[in-house]
Amino acid sequence: MKLSRRDFLKLGLLGFLGLLSPEDLWAQGYGYVAPHLSPYSVPRGGEMVQCTLCPRECLIGPGDLGHCEVRKNIKGKLYSLTYGNPCALHIDPIEKKPFFHFLPGSPCLSYAMAGCNLDCLFCQNWQISQVSPLETNNMKIPPHEMVKLALLQGCPSIAATYTEPTVFHEYNLEVAKISKAEGIFFVFHSNGFINLKPLRDLLPYIGAACVDLKGFSDRYYREVTGGWLNPVLKTLKEIHSHGVHLEIVNLVVPGKNDDEDLIREMCLWIRDELSPSVPLHFTRFFPMYRLRNLPPTPVKTLERAREIALEVGLHYVYLGNVPGHPAENTYCPRCGRLLIERKGFFVTRFELKEGRCPRCQRKIEGIWTI
Repeated sequence: MKLSRRDFLKLGLLGFLGLLSPEDLWAQGYGYVAPHLSPYSVPRGGEMVQCTLCPRECLIGPGDLGHCEVRKNIKGKLYSLTYGNPCALHIDPIEKKPFFHFLPGSPCLSYAMAGCNLDCLFCQNWQISQVSPLETNNMKIPPHEMVKLALLQGCPSIAATYTEPTVFHEYNLEVAKISKAEGIFFVFHSNGFINLKPLRDLLPYIGAACVDLKGFSDRYYREVTGGWLNPVLKTLKEIHSHGVHLEIVNLVVPGKNDDEDLIREMCLWIRDELSPSVPLHFTRFFPMYRLRNLPPTPVKTLERAREIALEVGLHYVYLGNVPGHPAENTYCPRCGRLLIERKGFFVTRFELKEGRCPRCQRKIEGIWTI
């Protein structure tokens, strides 16, 4: 197995911390997987098996993979190929997820496995999300060792991110259970395209969720993501109904989902079906993957989207991928005082006092301390 210098140093660090044995190091590499039996399936006869993890509910024949290229039928049973074999592992600012109302300025141990159950034309991590784990350079990190690494590095949270957490759900569930027992928050950034049963299995163990609401029409979802809207709306309502801290991201793509009427409809839905206090992030699109023909989102388009959200009564509305913009900051919805100032992913000013505005004493929704 040939390793880059960066991979060598990364694996060396994990070995030094006692998280990986020499045998583990040599077991890793391109295409390394350790199939793990999935409980989210039903037999369909003739060694056919149906996945019940996401709304696609793929019917998978012997030896075949599901749509996500992560679920494999092995002799009539469904296995996950992404259990304990992350292809990405970093320590990020929590603001990168993005979470703006959850432990501001704290480090977050972040990992991903290969694969996704959507086919977004604008995917920014397509090199690992739109491929099988058989095509990525993977590490071997069991759930308890992932949590141990977070503890050793002083990270108060662990995030399943970069690709779609749904496709490595079984691993996330174990990490989340161990994390909670150790006093660490488990969080995720998801497309929300998951069935309710596996989602409900996870919700008791998570500290926060960031969900992409990619647009507000089924046509947009089908044409640009290959999925459909209604399951995502159900996911958002389920997360919120369980009292889990929730933030929403809407990537605004020029000519695709930037219609002002649809943006207004989406914001009204968030206000009425969830809460006006759910933070909403409008983020700027940049050309990549299969949408290289489009221009970046004009900043004025993002600013108008934010105006609409505030007009309908949402309390916390942010602009992303526009470094230095005032809309990166958190302001008190009652008196307008600047409470948290950010520069990109970094907090440069924090004025909250026990979770409240120091001027008018309004409670600012979020999780501010461990």
